[in-house]
Amino acid sequence: MISEKFKAGDFRALVAEMTDEEKVSLLAGHRMWKTQAIERLGIPHMVMTDGTYGVRYSIPQIDDDQAGGMDFAAFLSVVNQRADHVQTAWGQMKPATCFPNGTSLACSWDVDLAHRLGEALARECQEFGVHLLLGPGINIRRTPLGGRSYEYYAEDPILTGDFAAGVISGLQENGVGASLKHFACNNSEVERTTMDSIVEERALREIYLKGFERAIRQSEPWTVMSSYNRLNGVQAAENSWLLTKVLREEWGYDGLVVSDWHGVKDRPASLIAGNDLDMPESETRKADLLAAIEAGDVDRAPVDRACERVLELVRKARQGENRTVTFDRAQHHALARRLAADSMVLLKNDGGLLPISQTKVKRIAIVGEGAAAPVIQGSGCATTTPTSKDVPVDEIRKLAGSDISIDVFQGTSEIASECEVLVNEAVQGVAGADIVLVFVNTENGYDGEGSDRRSLGLAPGHDALVERLARANPNIVVIISSPDAVAMPWIGKVPAVIEMFFSGQATGGAVADILFGRVNPSGKLTTTFPKRMEDMPTYLTYPGENGRHVYSEGIFVGYRWYDARGIEPLFPFGFGLSYTEFAYSNLALDRTILRTGEKVAVSFAVTNTGKVGGKEICQVYARYGRPRLTRPVRELKGFAKVELKPGESRTVTVDIAAQDLCAYDTALQAWVLDNDAVTIEVASSSRDIRLSTELQTVSAVAVHRRIERDTQPIFILENPAARRKFNRFLQKQLDISPEDADRMLEHCTNSFVGIFTTFDRRFRRTFPKADIEALLAEINQEADQQQRRAA
Repeated sequence: MISEKFKAGDFRALVAEMTDEEKVSLLAGHRMWKTQAIERLGIPHMVMTDGTYGVRYSIPQIDDDQAGGMDFAAFLSVVNQRADHVQTAWGQMKPATCFPNGTSLACSWDVDLAHRLGEALARECQEFGVHLLLGPGINIRRTPLGGRSYEYYAEDPILTGDFAAGVISGLQENGVGASLKHFACNNSEVERTTMDSIVEERALREIYLKGFERAIRQSEPWTVMSSYNRLNGVQAAENSWLLTKVLREEWGYDGLVVSDWHGVKDRPASLIAGNDLDMPESETRKADLLAAIEAGDVDRAPVDRACERVLELVRKARQGENRTVTFDRAQHHALARRLAADSMVLLKNDGGLLPISQTKVKRIAIVGEGAAAPVIQGSGCATTTPTSKDVPVDEIRKLAGSDISIDVFQGTSEIASECEVLVNEAVQGVAGADIVLVFVNTENGYDGEGSDRRSLGLAPGHDALVERLARANPNIVVIISSPDAVAMPWIGKVPAVIEMFFSGQATGGAVADILFGRVNPSGKLTTTFPKRMEDMPTYLTYPGENGRHVYSEGIFVGYRWYDARGIEPLFPFGFGLSYTEFAYSNLALDRTILRTGEKVAVSFAVTNTGKVGGKEICQVYARYGRPRLTRPVRELKGFAKVELKPGESRTVTVDIAAQDLCAYDTALQAWVLDNDAVTIEVASSSRDIRLSTELQTVSAVAVHRRIERDTQPIFILENPAARRKFNRFLQKQLDISPEDADRMLEHCTNSFVGIFTTFDRRFRRTFPKADIEALLAEINQEADQQQRRAA
C-alpha cells in the first residue's frame, strides 16, 4: 500500500521516520534494476534498465529479482562451455526494437527524429513496466577507437547536446525517465574503471561538459549517471567539483545522480560528493555507508537530502507509468527503417553509380558475410534483443524485382583457411555484373564495453577483398558497418561508398531503400574520418599509461584539430552526399552587433537545384577574428535539416545565443564573450563553406586578467580600469601630476618583471605593502562586480 505522504510528496516527513538502515537501503537500490521499496512506510520501488537505442529487459533479473552474476556452483557448471555473452550476463531477454545506434542515428542531424526515438522507447518501456531508461549516452567521440563510441552521437558538443535533448524529451513527455550518461570524460574503455582522464579545465568546460549542460538545460533529465573513470585524479562518482559545484550549483540541476553499475569505490565519499543512488545493490557498500553514518563521518543532512531525491524520482516514475500502453512491433520496425535510412551517409558516388537504375542494371553481384548476417549493433550493456531483423540480400531482392538477376558470394570468413577460396570465388563471380555491392565491417568483439578497437582497419581480410573486387569490376559499391570512423586504403579505386555505422534491426531494408533511390540519402558525418591513425588528435597520448590518460589536444577535438593543423581528412565532419544538389544564397543576420544575453538569427535560402527531392543538413559555424584566447579555426554553433522538392527554395533560420560564442576563461573562472569580429559561416560541411558574413561581438565582462603583485606592466596598461587606478595611486604616493604618472607607467611597458619590481628597478621607488594590497583589492573587486552584473 502506497502511503499518502509519498503520494503527496511529503518526503521530508517520510525520511524523518526512517531508520539509518532504511535510508542506506533506499540509497543502494534493490538487486540489479530496482530501487528499494520500504513497505513499513508505504514507499514503492521503481524499475530501470539499460538502453541507449533499445530496451534491454532481463526477465530473470527484473521479473524474478535475480541478482547479477551467478552462484559459484553454477559458474563451475558452465565455465568450460562457450556461451553467448548477453544471455550469460543477463539471462533471457524480452525482444525489443533495436533502433540505429548513436553513431548512426545522429548522422540524421534531425532533432525531431531524436524525439520520435524517445517516444518509441517510452512506449516500449511502458509495456515492459520500466520507469527509467539508462540513456542516452553522450560522451564526446574523442577517438574513433573508443569501445563505446557506437553509443555516442558526435565529436561536437552542440550537436551532441541538442540531439540528446530530443531523445530525453521524447522519453519524459511520455512518462519514462532518462539517465544522461556518462558524466564525465568516459571516452575510452581501456582500464575504464580506474583510468584517470587528465583534462585541462578549458577543454573540460568547452568540449566534454558542454553537451551535458546543453542537454540538461533543454530537457531536464530525471537522472544523471556518473561515469566509471577518474577525472583529474578523483573518481567521477566521488567528485564533488563535478557533481555538486558544476552540476548542481552552476547549472542548477535538481534531479538525481545515480552511479554507473559498481562505479562507486568509496560509498561514503560518493554520498558526500553528491552521488545519491549507488547501483546495483552491494551489501559491502551498504555496510560501509551505515558505519560511516553511525561513526559521524557522514552527516545525516546529505543522507536525508539524497533520500528525498530518490523518493522524488520514484514518485515521478509512479506518476508517469501507464500499463495500458503497448507498442506495435511492425510500426516500430518501420520507424527503425526510416531512422536508419535517414542516417546512412553516402560518402562517394562517382559517375552517379547510385541509385541503381532498374532500366540499366540487369545483374547485381552481392559480396560479403554482412549481406546475409548484418552487423546491426555494438556489444555490451546497450545490446538489444531485436524483435526482428532485416536481411540485406532479401530486401535488395524485393526491390530489384524479377528483371534483375542477383548472385551472392560470401567473400570472407572468420576461418582463415577458407578465405582464399571464398575471395577467388567472389572475384570470378563479379565479372560482368552491372553493379557489385560489397558488405564489409569492422572486427567483431572490439566494438563495445571493456575493449577499444585496435586500429582503424576493417575486419581481417575485408580491405583485401575490396581491393581484389575493385580490380575485377569497376562498378563497385562498398557498404560499411562500423562503430565509428574507419580507414579506407582502397578509396581511390571504388566509385561509391555508403557508411551505415550500426543501423539497427532494419539495416537491410534501409540500405535497400538507399541503393534503389526509394530514399534519397541525407545523412552527414558527426565525426571526422582520418586517413590514418597518425592523423588523429589523440595519437600521441592515447590510451594513456600508468593509469593516466592525458587529453593532450585540449580544445582541439575532432574537426577542430584537423582545421588547426591543416590536415586533410579522409572525410570531414558534417560531410555527406545526396542524389540531388543544393545551392545556398541570401545570408542575412537580424543584428550585426551581439552582446551578452542576446541572440542572433542567421537566415539564408536553400534551393534544391537537382532533379529529385531530398534533404539538406545546413550547418552554421563561427570563425573568430582576433580572439583574446586561442580558439579553433571554426566551431559548429547551430544546424537545421530542410526537405526540398526539385526546384524548391526555402528560407532557413538558425538562432545562435551569445553564450554559445563564449570561451571559458580559466583565469576569471567564467564564460567570456570577446570583443571580436566573428565570421558567421553557413556550410554544407565543415570543409564546404557556402556563405559568410561578419558579426561584431561586444563583451560586457571584465575580460582582463586579475592583477597581482607580479603582473607584468603590459597587462595592467591594457586594462583601462587598472591603468586609471594605478595612475591615481602614483599621484597620491608620489605627489605628481596625472601626466607624470602616465609617463611613468608608459616607461614600464616593456618590463618583463612585475609592476612593483619594475618601479623599484627603474625608479628606485617602493611602496607600503598595505597600500599595494589595498590597490590590488580595489582593482579586482571592481572586475568581480562587473562580472557579477554581466552574469
